[in-house]
Amino acid sequence: MSSRIPSGQARTSGERAVARHGWVHALVTVLGGLLAMALVSALGLWAAGAADLPDGSFAPVVAATMVTAVGGTVKLAGGAGDLAETRAGLTVIPLSVTLTGALVIAWGFLRPLRHRAVAGATELAGWAGRVAALWLLALIGLTLAARHTFEISLGDDTLGELGDLFGASPKIGFTTDVPLSVFVGVVWLAGVLVLALLVSRGAPLPAGLLRFQASVRPAAYAMVALLLACVVIGVVVALIVAVTKGHARETFAVILLGIPNLVWLALTIGLGATWNGRVEGPFGLPMPHVLDEVLRTPDVSELNLRTLAEHDGRVWWLLVVDVVLLLAAAFVMAARSPARVRAWQHAVHMAVALALTVFMIGLVGRISAHYGLSVLGIGDLGGGLGGELFLRPKLWGAVGLAVPWGLVTGFAGALLARRVRRRGEVRPDGEVRPDGEG
Repeated sequence: MSSRIPSGQARTSGERAVARHGWVHALVTVLGGLLAMALVSALGLWAAGAADLPDGSFAPVVAATMVTAVGGTVKLAGGAGDLAETRAGLTVIPLSVTLTGALVIAWGFLRPLRHRAVAGATELAGWAGRVAALWLLALIGLTLAARHTFEISLGDDTLGELGDLFGASPKIGFTTDVPLSVFVGVVWLAGVLVLALLVSRGAPLPAGLLRFQASVRPAAYAMVALLLACVVIGVVVALIVAVTKGHARETFAVILLGIPNLVWLALTIGLGATWNGRVEGPFGLPMPHVLDEVLRTPDVSELNLRTLAEHDGRVWWLLVVDVVLLLAAAFVMAARSPARVRAWQHAVHMAVALALTVFMIGLVGRISAHYGLSVLGIGDLGGGLGGELFLRPKLWGAVGLAVPWGLVTGFAGALLARRVRRRGEVRPDGEVRPDGEG
């Protein structure tokens, strides 16, 4: 019996394979990502008290949060009558929202590509283009919706009376830089789709890229697993804090808006990295409060294991946790790699992957916020409202520290994975499991 498939049947199967990821599936993928991000943003902002903002500003704030989550720019502007002015700025990426959207969109993008060994570059580009076109329209809508202005009460004390006298009731408004936000949002989507293809061992690649999958895919998967493990640990710790110490609403706000901001910061600090920052005025960093204690000084402070340990010796456990997590990630990377890859190659792959991961954390984990009110151009009369918060890494120092960490843990992980049956190794019966077998 011939094993050949009639050409017409093969052509029909190919057409069905392409049809499975047409415009309808692209729409479902984009809408799923948007709805997931909107839900997480709304719940997080509600837990943070944003539902009480005046003048129906909750929905625009949710839209602005989603824009910043994909790297967009939200501009703050303010006024306080003819004799006063407000100055405000905010730069922060709510990484919980970012991560949620990335996971949902990546899942929707990969789902119709399952059970395929190879896919043509034209087919993948067409499928990604459909998702990108709909995502572009959604971004334009979000950036246009993310704009609002509302007043900030100065209270009923003397400061409030002065505000009424001078007509200096401060107003804060926000809007988006539409072209820049749309451009960065599309770049963000491209990064998510490329990373999804790199991480998923079951996703097809063009034939010309198959030679890179043995070195790139295991390392990419290990780094994503590392970051997600940090998030899971952070959520568990936050829930324990909420149960044992109260402040449940504030804790859930942190989980839903910024838990990756905290745990990925902790990951880099455990590696020995240093972040510079300062906290002044009403601003503050969320749990743990030791961060706020270290940074609330007259001058710029350093945030690292040493300075944190001066306030709470338990932070040394970050070092232990990092060792365990990195060894686990290195083991996973080696176990998913072909047997022909040598230990020193695992070490190099791990070092490069970890350095890139730390570099990414340094870029997305920065925080900057400031607010002030001045009357007649004199001083800051915000009545406790004025203040500043910023946090930024010593980026190249952190990346440099990641390299030796990656080399050591990558080599150790390769040794630990030697007893694991891997692709390309010879079995006792003499059968060789091919490298391409998943």
